[in-house]
Order: sequence, then C-alpha cells, then structure tokens
Amino acid sequence: MNRRRRKKLSKRLFGAIQAGDAVAVRALLGAGVDPGCSDGEGTTPLYTAAVNGEAVIVGLLLLAGASPDVESRGVGAEGTALCAAACWGHAGSVRELLAHGADPNLREDGGTGWSPLEWANNGPHPETAALLVAAGADAGNGSVRECGRAW
Repeated sequence: MNRRRRKKLSKRLFGAIQAGDAVAVRALLGAGVDPGCSDGEGTTPLYTAAVNGEAVIVGLLLLAGASPDVESRGVGAEGTALCAAACWGHAGSVRELLAHGADPNLREDGGTGWSPLEWANNGPHPETAALLVAAGADAGNGSVRECGRAW
C-alpha cells in the first residue's frame, strides 16, 4: 500500500473510532490499515478507542495486532490506553485491554507517571479499580491524588 493511501485510510480509521463505528473499523483493518499507526500528533487508535469507551473497537484493534501497552504521544492524548480507560471509568475497555495482555501496573510517562489504578481511584471509578486489582494491579500504587493532568 502506498504512503498516500495508507495515510488516507489511517485518517478514516480515526474518524470511524471517533464515531464509534465498529463496522467501519473492522473493514478498514481488513483493508490493511495498521492498528498501531498514529496520527500526525502521535495519538494511537487504541488510545482513542479506550479514552472514548469504545470497548468493541478496542477489542478489534487488539485482535488486529495493536500493542496494549504502547504509549500514545498526542497532544492532550498522551499515555497508555489502559490508563485512559481507567481514568474515565470505561470498564468494558479496561476488560478488553486486560484480556489482551495490558499490564495493570504499567505507569505512564515512561514509568514515572500514574498507574491505571491511580487513575481509576482518582475518578473515582470503583468498578474499574476492582477490575485492575483483580488483574494484579498493585494496590500500593493506587492511592487517590489530585488530578495532575488535563484530559
């Protein structure tokens, strides 16, 4: 696939994710769009789906080969998909990410930021926090803090 077509399809993928259109996401992935591609700012499709609570799309991206622990680098969209889903209490997305091997103890910002459990507790999102603890999240890393980042 040439670069121009790849860029065009990638843009469509992000649009489909934003619209919550799992059928279009499935079709685009089937057409060869890289599930790990990032947009011009560095935001990953998996982060976009997770932060928007699109659990079905999160699952599609993971099944297509997106890495569950890659950090998104977009402006205002930085961090891991699991932290993004935990921050907003999107339990379905958290379940999908954990089922596909996301590390419940992986801190953002190259290991110096918050853990998914800290984000869930900061919400507060007790259901999401419970899912993370059940998956092995270190409860010692889950204290409630002031929100230190704008989403």
